Amino acid sequence: MPSSPAPPFVPSPRRERAPHPTGRPRRLGGWCARHSVGVLLLWAVALAGLQGLVHAYGGDYSDDFSLPGTQSQDGLDVLRAHAPSAGGHSAQIVLHDGEPLTDLSDQVSSAVTGLRKLPDVLVVQNPLPPPGSTPPPPPTGSPDTGPLSADGRTAYVTVRFDVRPSTLGAEYLHGVDRAVQPLRAAGVRVEYGGPLGELARPGAGDRTGEAIGFGVAFLVLLIGFGSLLAALLPLVTAVFCAVVGVALLGLLASVWTFATVSPTLATMIGTGVGIDYALFLVTRHRQNLLDGRDPATVAGNAAATSGRAVLLSGCTVVLALSGLWVCGIGFIGRLGLAAAVTVVTAVIGALTLVPALLGLIGRRIDRLRVRTPVAETDATPGGNTRGGSTHSGWHRYARRVERRPWWFLAGGVVVLAVLAFPLLSLRSGHIGDGADPESFTDRRAYDLMSSAFGPGSNGPLTLVIDRSDVPQADRPALASQAGKALTGVPDAATITPLTATSDGDVLTATAYSVAGPQDERTTALTDDLTDTVLPKAVEGYEARTYVTGTTAAQVDFLGVVAGRLPLVVAVVVALAFLVVLVVFRGPLVAVKAAVLGVLSISASYGVVVAVFQWGWGGPALGVPGDVPIESYVPVMMFAIVFGWGMDHEIFLLSRIHEAWLRTGDPRGSVAHALGITARVITCAALIMVSVFAAFLISDSIVVKMLGLGLAAGVLIDASVVRLLLVPAVMTLLGRAAWWTPRWLDRALPRPGTEGTAGRKP
Repeated sequence: MPSSPAPPFVPSPRRERAPHPTGRPRRLGGWCARHSVGVLLLWAVALAGLQGLVHAYGGDYSDDFSLPGTQSQDGLDVLRAHAPSAGGHSAQIVLHDGEPLTDLSDQVSSAVTGLRKLPDVLVVQNPLPPPGSTPPPPPTGSPDTGPLSADGRTAYVTVRFDVRPSTLGAEYLHGVDRAVQPLRAAGVRVEYGGPLGELARPGAGDRTGEAIGFGVAFLVLLIGFGSLLAALLPLVTAVFCAVVGVALLGLLASVWTFATVSPTLATMIGTGVGIDYALFLVTRHRQNLLDGRDPATVAGNAAATSGRAVLLSGCTVVLALSGLWVCGIGFIGRLGLAAAVTVVTAVIGALTLVPALLGLIGRRIDRLRVRTPVAETDATPGGNTRGGSTHSGWHRYARRVERRPWWFLAGGVVVLAVLAFPLLSLRSGHIGDGADPESFTDRRAYDLMSSAFGPGSNGPLTLVIDRSDVPQADRPALASQAGKALTGVPDAATITPLTATSDGDVLTATAYSVAGPQDERTTALTDDLTDTVLPKAVEGYEARTYVTGTTAAQVDFLGVVAGRLPLVVAVVVALAFLVVLVVFRGPLVAVKAAVLGVLSISASYGVVVAVFQWGWGGPALGVPGDVPIESYVPVMMFAIVFGWGMDHEIFLLSRIHEAWLRTGDPRGSVAHALGITARVITCAALIMVSVFAAFLISDSIVVKMLGLGLAAGVLIDASVVRLLLVPAVMTLLGRAAWWTPRWLDRALPRPGTEGTAGRKP
């Protein structure tokens, strides 16, 4: 009886002949290796030129949470139209003295006058009453929320600018310092709050973290390679490319507004992936050198094999970061652009600068060794060469996974589920000045304001009622009705009486929360005023209401980000799915990559929530108490960690696929690929973790949060996902992993990357 045909989902290995490494990457890598001095000079000239351009034309960084079309932005536009001086961007200068500040009225007036003369200043409010008068008492039953405290020892000067103060540059503070000098000379404590405080923050607070990260990365590379030059090369190229990328970002900042965290984020990501990509090329290069090949030819071959994987991985990371634009928020999209800039320079450096240095060093790469060099091998599964995998510890581990895949799959899923559990209680918000270290002037200003006027004074809410379409005869009744509606609002410490603008078309008031700006009660108050209290206050009239100001804009920003996060996740996952599908032509492999990527990022979210929101270890990291998760951190973490996971997914799957095409043994191919890549993946992950974790000593809570989240994401992905779940799932899928319907196989393009070759290059 004839045997039945094999099921369509169990294919034989396709003995396809992929391109030999004679394409553009090989020619580029070989040319750079043969002309190493010229390539190095070109990079040096590019860096020097970019630094000069940045010094002359580079822009500044500032946090702009405003969103066109939101009610807070619309309210600000109404204020600007009817009361320009009230519609600018405000900052506070907080004054404190042991004696009543009214005794220093001349010095206060002199400081106010000096501030009014500064560029871009619309109006400056003098906190002291006119001579011979007394300040009005605060509303009954509420804390003192006026510019002068009840004891007269604390006051705040409100300065309104026609531009965001954070865009004015640190040099602007020199003028502010000169204006308040009479107060400091009289012994008054002067602290800058809000945007002025951001300008006064130290500019090099993350340098120590970067140095520590590089130091740990060097040790990992030295242990992994066993050679001083081989360990230094990835570090040197990564730092050089990151500096070039940050310089390009500085030029872009002169055109677009980037967040203050952008250069730190770009440095963090660029350095990490730069080391990662250089590591892949150096590893392949050293193996070919051990096989006795010519250094220049070897460098070209490394660029054609691992270089192709680097190019594809870089494109995957950039695609993931580009997916942030689908949220429609320029602030977040530009954060992704900032990181993508240094990823691009890291890829260019890996394809040009790394081969140039490899060609320059030649066979001397292992001369300054601390142990016998070991490199990965491309031996056929079951074979053994120098540095081979057949008898390595990783290969023996891979065989254990092959024998009990269900046990390893279950163990990995349980670990991810436990780590992801805190995600169920995630609370997004904005981290205010109260979470900054006490060495920052904005934190000291925050504490003075909270002590004298209540925590809500640090996040006032401006209430706007536009009654332009209300007849003059009905306006008094509307004002009376609105005033009554604004009495006894839950979570409001006080709401000032409504006042009309000079043209009479707009009513304004200021609401102060019972809690600080980052507290849930302040968010609840903002939502209540926006959705319920103010609409009820103008019920029956053709009036429009808004809640605006910095805190209201942050609440609107949070709502928009939370609503669009699922869209970002869907787009990024879909892009990653398509990349894996096109490269490896296996729908099940692509589905597996997408699902495991989502599980990995969920676990890293859980770690961040446990540390920062639950306070598990937060004080040890310099976090004062429990803080919410910064609204844009989950979005950024998803794009970066998911992109990095796809990076190493491609690296591992390429070796599995290569072995499968050679042998047709699906289980043996998984064990072989894991045996030859686990050391490199582990080394790369340890480096990335050290680079990211080093930013935990930053003064910025957001930077700490990103550093921990990215470090946890990389560690979880490299250990649980890459070493447990991927080999277990690939073993269970067997031949079905590489099944593709014929119509889909014909429709998909053939990019030809490392690991798709039917024979060894």
